[in-house]
Amino acid sequence: MNTLDLLLIAVALSMDAFAVAVSSGIVSDSPGCKNIIKLAFFFGFFQFLMPVLGWLLGSGVSSYIEKIDHWVAFGLLAFIGVRMVIEAVRGDDAQKDIADPFATKTLFVMAIATSIDALAVGISFALAQVDIWSSSIIIGIVTFSISAVGVLIGKKVGSVFKKSAGILAGIILIGIGVKILIEHMS
Repeated sequence: MNTLDLLLIAVALSMDAFAVAVSSGIVSDSPGCKNIIKLAFFFGFFQFLMPVLGWLLGSGVSSYIEKIDHWVAFGLLAFIGVRMVIEAVRGDDAQKDIADPFATKTLFVMAIATSIDALAVGISFALAQVDIWSSSIIIGIVTFSISAVGVLIGKKVGSVFKKSAGILAGIILIGIGVKILIEHMS
């Protein structure tokens, strides 16, 4: 596999993380450098880790993973998205940490949900005998970079929408979950 092919795969894998990063920037009043790096690290790390895990699992279990991966991703993203919408509609500040996109628990769930496809890519890399370490590092770096930019874009968009930003961010997450589900059902 050449470098251009690998970069295209990395960008494709990072698109869900980018969309979630944009929605995180939308709901945040001011994400700050620390939170931007934290989010980008989580997404980049899991996009690095999942192909390695997929490569280690190999093709023996791929049929089992492919049967449920889309349901897991959909469930996780829909759950977080619905909670963001409910919170935005209620305007409940007491529950703010639940929908805080930079909370460690939330980042963990979103990073796993957006990187499940990378697990399947890792399995295909094993079958194609692709160097998993350099490939995964490139995927992780590309995702880190694209996610950081996504938060910044979301911050700009969020300042325009203010009141409906939480609803929009929740709908984006639910939409990504539905997209993943539809892609794997067809």
